[in-house]
Parts: sequence; C-alpha cells; structure tokens
Amino acid sequence: MRKNGHNEWRRHMALRVGVIGGGQLARMMIAPAVELGLELRVLAEEEGMAAGLAATAVGDYRDLDTVRAFAADVDVLTFDHEHVPQEVLRALVAEGIAVHPGPDALQFAQDKLVMRARLAELGVPQPEWAPVRSADELQRFLDEHDGAAVVKTPRGGYDGKGVRVVRSGVEAQDWLDALEGSDALLAEELVPFVRELAQQVARRPGGEMISYPVVETVQRDGVCAEVIAPAPAATERLAEVAEDIGRRIAEGLGVTGMLAVELFETDDERILVNELAMRPHNSGHWSQDGAVTGQFEQHLRAVADLPLGDTRPRAAWAVMVNILGGPVEGTLGDRFEAAMAAHPDAKIHTYGKAPRPGRKVGHVNVAGDDLDDAVYVARAAAAAFV
Repeated sequence: MRKNGHNEWRRHMALRVGVIGGGQLARMMIAPAVELGLELRVLAEEEGMAAGLAATAVGDYRDLDTVRAFAADVDVLTFDHEHVPQEVLRALVAEGIAVHPGPDALQFAQDKLVMRARLAELGVPQPEWAPVRSADELQRFLDEHDGAAVVKTPRGGYDGKGVRVVRSGVEAQDWLDALEGSDALLAEELVPFVRELAQQVARRPGGEMISYPVVETVQRDGVCAEVIAPAPAATERLAEVAEDIGRRIAEGLGVTGMLAVELFETDDERILVNELAMRPHNSGHWSQDGAVTGQFEQHLRAVADLPLGDTRPRAAWAVMVNILGGPVEGTLGDRFEAAMAAHPDAKIHTYGKAPRPGRKVGHVNVAGDDLDDAVYVARAAAAAFV
C-alpha cells in the first residue's frame, strides 16, 4: 500500500491485496481473504490457472509494465512464488508501492548462494557449502567432504528440480558448462540427516512475529509427500532451537508475511537450515484445518499489517498428505463423492489442476488425538484420488 494507504483503508475497510502468481497458493488465499473482508486480486500467468477464481489480470510477471499496471489497482502486493525479478520489485518499491515481502528479503529466497552467505553472517547453523565454477573446484569440495556432495543451481529450483547428488566433479559438467560470467553452482555437504523438519514464522512489517509448531516433512522423489504436526518425538530443546532459527532468519532478513524454513535433523543431533520460502508453503498446509489460524490467513494478516492470529494446534496431531499425480482415468471430481463418504473426517483440498504424473493436484488434512489414526485416514483419503 502506498504512503498513508493503510490508514486510508482503515477508514474505508476495503484493503485490496494483489497476489502475483496464479497457482494453488494464491487459490488457497481466496477463502481467508473473504473471511477477513479483504479484496483479493491475482495476476495469473495464463488463463485457467488454479487461482483463476480471483484472477483480475493475466500477464508476464517478469514484465515491469504488466506488473506496474496490476499494482496500480491494489494496496499491497504479495506473491504465490518467489520468481519476480529483482529489477521489477525494486522499481515498484521506488514508486511507493508496498511489496511484502520486499526485494531486500526475497533476494535470499531467489538465490541460494546469496542465502547461504547471509545465513553465515547471521550465524545460523547450515551445511558446509561453497560456490563452484569448474569441475576441479567441485572435485576439491568432494575431496574435503567424504567424496559426496549436493549440487544445486542457485536460482529457480524447487520440488527437487535443480538438485543432484554427485560423487565426481564431472557429474555436474552440463550445469557448469551452462554458467555465464561470474555465475557459480552451489555445492553443499551431503548431510547425514535422520529426518527433515520445517519451521514456519509469520512477521508483520513492524517486526511482530509468531511461530507455528515445528513439523516433520516426508519427501518422495524430491517432492513433499506428507507432513506431521507437531514433529513426533520432538524434544523441548529441538522445538526451541527450530523456533529460534526461524525467528532469527525472519528478523535478520527482514521477512514480511509467512516464512518457511526447511531443516535437517542430523544423526548427531544438529539442526541445519536446508532452504527458505517466503510465502505460504507445503509444510504449512496442515494449519488450514489443524491450527487456530491457518498459514494462508496468517500470510494475509501479516502482509496487510493486521494483528497476527493464534497458531495453536486444534488437536494433538495434524497430518497432511499430498495428492500427487491424480487419477490415470477420469478427473479428480469423479473421486470426490466416494472419498468424502469413506472419510468424512478428512478435509480435502484440490487445486483445479489437470492430473499429471508427479504433479501436486491437491492435499488432504486430518486432525485428531491419535497419530496413527490420523495418518491412516489422510493416506486413505488421498489414495482415493490416484
């Protein structure tokens, strides 16, 4: 929102929140926006996207004129993804447009090398890492780290894309050959983790923060498949360390809105930062039905600079299972009635996406006092759609 825009909204009670990106995260902001009395507008990349219900514009988020025209009709901008170029974001901020999270924070979610360097400055625990620009540099890193490493493209990777495990410097030669100028790949130690965790924090522009319980995430083929909240067998120390890491990063990077910190728990009881997301995140979908305030409502509250909501769980356990791929024959809609009848205690969320192998097309949330029961029902309900 532009200068004095927030006070003006409070007089007229019609804050317009613009979301860049028409994917499922923008889609899941629609219902809480209605409940909060906010007007949600979406800049979708193309017609027929998941958030088409709220799409007021279709265009290229990389084009300044397109984004500027969209921003002219909203009070605050936020995002379904982190891919809007820095030059676009900074031009908008220079013109007095409120952007949350802003470019100074988003740069750390857009470039993993920049992120690693800043987290090192903040003293946040993370894997050993180095920029590499040649097979020889990568081989030296391998020799110093037991002959194995994770290599990542610093920009653009998600859901396992742009990530590979290598045991020889030449195994990333194709990526190295594609580098331009002073660009580099990110090499990280292959962490001996026992499980993956995620910590979410919400932060308002003025600095108020609130945390969610640390959760356990289960990945399959590089894609989040299941989330359990709170993380089973999480000691008080683990929960405190994860929360402290999340808060330090949110404050240190100046994040506004939701922050998700993906974590490794190692076999020697370390907690290390894997990656960051500055938006609602798959690891927080459980909160839609399992917490007093879900992450989509919380993100809107934070970027609109409204008081943050309670993050306490509504039950002892909440389980989220992704619906991946969808049915081989027919549509997701064909499966709803049977799934709902068989599992009335499951909350089913679909994204309006066509089935495709490996694609996230929906998820199921189940909350309850017995973890085994919640896991069983969530998995069974999700399986009804594939």
